[in-house]
Amino acid sequence: MALRMAENSLEHVASGLVARAVSAGATAADVVVREADEFSTVLRLGKIESLKEAASKALGLRAFVGTRSATSFSSDFSASSLLRLVERTLAMAKVTSEDPASGLPAAELLGRYAGDLELYSPDVGELSTDDRIQFARRAEEAALSADPRIQNSEGAWFEASWGTKAYANSLGFAGSYRSSYCAVSVAPIAQNGGMQRDYWYSVARRASALEDPAAVGRKAAERALRKLGARKASTCRVPVVFDPETARSLLGHVFEAVRGDAIYRSASFLTGKLGQRVASGNVTILDDGLRPSGFGSRPFDDEGVPACITPVIEKGELRNYLLNCYTARKLNMRTTGNASRGLAGPPMVGPKNFYLAAGQPPPAEILRSVRSGFYVTELIGFGVNIVTGDYSRGASGLWIENGELTFPVQEVTIAGNLAEMLNHIEAIGSDLEFRSALAAPTLLVEGLTVAGT
Repeated sequence: MALRMAENSLEHVASGLVARAVSAGATAADVVVREADEFSTVLRLGKIESLKEAASKALGLRAFVGTRSATSFSSDFSASSLLRLVERTLAMAKVTSEDPASGLPAAELLGRYAGDLELYSPDVGELSTDDRIQFARRAEEAALSADPRIQNSEGAWFEASWGTKAYANSLGFAGSYRSSYCAVSVAPIAQNGGMQRDYWYSVARRASALEDPAAVGRKAAERALRKLGARKASTCRVPVVFDPETARSLLGHVFEAVRGDAIYRSASFLTGKLGQRVASGNVTILDDGLRPSGFGSRPFDDEGVPACITPVIEKGELRNYLLNCYTARKLNMRTTGNASRGLAGPPMVGPKNFYLAAGQPPPAEILRSVRSGFYVTELIGFGVNIVTGDYSRGASGLWIENGELTFPVQEVTIAGNLAEMLNHIEAIGSDLEFRSALAAPTLLVEGLTVAGT
């Protein structure tokens, strides 16, 4: 499938709907239009369990009547449908409560990054259906052939999407950009007395940038095999090493704590901490909307504010919260270009490429520095309180003795407090990889409680 409408056509649809809303009585309006092609397939033990190809287009209208506003969306672009959409949205806006913080950005804030962010590659859409299926098939075959103890699988997946997004508002801004995405993953099951499963994956903006699916399968098999024979550890207070996947989860809690909506509601342990030291001096966290091929990169956010790089924590000091226009007005601050919007509802605060800057030591060196501790490879549950920072999650991984990984661990809980954990990050690895809009390398955090037997 090919992109069905040119970018400027989507911009024309968006601008035209804005003009209709203003003509019908809106004091301001903006529109998001999306058009995409999607593919996904799931194989298990070599057989296709599901295959989906879909094409979609839809738009969302936000209309203001003074400081009142409402949103609605439609996948019908006919003139009669869009007329009803405008009428319905304005009728809803007139009966909502006034909110002085709502509204479009100031006109001088609007714009777009002019460079190429490498968000789109035609090779994603050019893959044949068989090519896409083979990505998943090769990953699962490699996992199943890696070791005799792997004879089962939860499946292998390949998915891809490519399309265009346009935005326009009544201040005269109109822009659009194309993006693409593809991913392959597999989840083998290892068995030797007990059973263990794990997974691995590769994701990229370009099909040519995906890892070899056979390598993905072998890595998934290795991760599942190392879990065999897992047992509980004794309750103790030890250094904990988070691998990049679990470190990314930890970073996600930090993102939730610096979101503008959590801050203006005083619902974050970082409220009122701007300019203060909140983490170890080796911690620098950035939100980068300009990273080439980044999964959170974009030339402008969902309010038409150009992409930028926002330092969040710099050498341990909290420098910025992440804001859209609404939360910026609530806090009497300036938006950081983090508006993220679905087709329905107002813009929320979302990450660009929110990441912890890499350190110098490789992961093996960090592990060697630990006399006795826990290497976390999987986190379970949602026991995190962003208001207080209290942290308690189920975990599995491997035990560290004298710098070596010794035996697999499961059914334990790690507990601490996010504020203390940030201040006790003793080492940051060199293995930063961008696999989503959140990214972190290996982390060593001192003094967490591991609760087991």
